Amino acid sequence: MTTTPGKLILVRHGETEGNVARILDTKVPGLPLTERGAAQAKTFGSRLVVPPRILLTSQALRARQTASYIEEATGVSADVLDGVHEVQAGALEGLNDVESHRTFQRIYRSWHAGELGVRVPGGESGDEVLERFLPVIDTLRTSFLTPDAGGGDVLLVNHGAAMRLVARTLTGVAPPFTTDNLLDNTETIELIPRRDGGWELARWGRFVPPFGFETSPIGTDPMG
Repeated sequence: MTTTPGKLILVRHGETEGNVARILDTKVPGLPLTERGAAQAKTFGSRLVVPPRILLTSQALRARQTASYIEEATGVSADVLDGVHEVQAGALEGLNDVESHRTFQRIYRSWHAGELGVRVPGGESGDEVLERFLPVIDTLRTSFLTPDAGGGDVLLVNHGAAMRLVARTLTGVAPPFTTDNLLDNTETIELIPRRDGGWELARWGRFVPPFGFETSPIGTDPMG
């Protein structure tokens, strides 16, 4: 029996101490959720009208904690995945000064413009982020998001900078939309598998199609 495939829902983790201090916090396990971040995760889980078919999370502590609250709300057990952690900031790790933010954003924006070989000093290139993340997406699609897979959404708790780059790559939605529209904690990017093997972007945070318009930069969290 064939059904309409579910969506791949990428969820940014709840607020962390690093988000509040605007720290480039990317190494695993990383900083924990704040009380507000825990409340955000609980609220997100409670608002899911239909539980996901499968609930997954990156290895980072903030993502695992977020997923644990969604697990409590939905009854769906969370599994931890390799390869879907945040962009690694290298020499910028733990910094929150203006110049470090500018350096990271300059490199990150270059990836969205197609310069994926550029590397964060001591950290990752855009190519390396996609090389570890996209095979996971392919596996999830093949396993859970085909017409014969039985339906239901796949919910993956992960990280703002990584998931924005992945969505830009999979859907072709271009900057400045993808670079200006940062994601708040527990906001989602929702992807629908197309019959031709591609992906359709159904939601980017507060936005729904069309996505081609220009907007002013939203948000100040460097990893959003």
